[in-house]
Amino acid sequence: MDISPFVFRSDTLKLLDQRKLPNKVTWIRCRDAKKVYWSIQHMVVRGAPAIGVAGGYGLYLGVRSYQGDRKAFLRRLEEQAKYLKSARPTGVNLRNVIDEIVARVKAVRHGTVKDLKARLLHEAKRFHKEDIELCRSIGRHGSRLFRSGDHVLTHCNAGGLATTGYGTALGVLYACKERGKKLTVYADETRPLLQGARLTAWELVRMGLKCRLLCDNAAASLMQAGTIDGIVVGADRIASNGDTANKIGTYNLALLAKAHGIPFYIAAPSTTFDFSIRSGKQIPIENRHATEVTMGMGRQIAPKGVGVINPAFDVTPHSLISAFITEKGVLRRPFQKSFSTLRKK
Repeated sequence: MDISPFVFRSDTLKLLDQRKLPNKVTWIRCRDAKKVYWSIQHMVVRGAPAIGVAGGYGLYLGVRSYQGDRKAFLRRLEEQAKYLKSARPTGVNLRNVIDEIVARVKAVRHGTVKDLKARLLHEAKRFHKEDIELCRSIGRHGSRLFRSGDHVLTHCNAGGLATTGYGTALGVLYACKERGKKLTVYADETRPLLQGARLTAWELVRMGLKCRLLCDNAAASLMQAGTIDGIVVGADRIASNGDTANKIGTYNLALLAKAHGIPFYIAAPSTTFDFSIRSGKQIPIENRHATEVTMGMGRQIAPKGVGVINPAFDVTPHSLISAFITEKGVLRRPFQKSFSTLRKK
């Protein structure tokens, strides 16, 4: 049931161009760090886990052609790492993956530059493989939270396209299907780039799950009518106290879920947790270009010259979150205590 947005072969990273879905399946070839950076910034590849893996491969592509001594190679490695980490600031997976790869390469004390490059590529591939395993584990744990017949709401895209093939929030739903649980999935369209409409609905239809697409502002009426049994979304960064950054509109859903007594779950791997910050107030929020709001399907949909606010993410306070679904299991309150297993990892 995997949908992989990645292919790495012969020193080339091929990325499924998610801007063109659902109407066209095209791939972009990246042979250097600059192209990977551009692909991350322009959302050819998106989703915190997927961006992290793409960044790992980008780091390798940024130094693979380097010829010189070890000391200069490590300087270039640091430069490329800093460059790639700046592509998108909110999701922490990109930083976590790149920092760990750099640390592991530096740990090769007596290797040649060729040895260091080989170690770098090995680590990038390890993160790729590990993400698939983490997501499947998240799916197994999360599937226990839902029963056959449940109606589940999700927001944005946290499926195979946002990871390396299986998904976090959608991975939970795929795991339910694999276990014979019949769900109805409601997908928010997710303005302004319509990841829910273009990507999540595309995935769910391909995977054979019963899916209903809704406008973002219809979610409250469904909850009021008693239609929704649970909500599961992904995450781009989770602070030490459980405050969670995710696609803009997630906070709205969490507030609505609280008001209607509906469980609200975050599905994310340990690589999405940032224990260096205490709360969501320290999470940087990316603001994107006004044209994402004023243009729609290639056409002007707002008057020229209008002011635009376009934050890509919002922060949901931990008090609104029922539980976190991770590869280590379902973590419940008090979160700082239940997070201890992830802190050790």
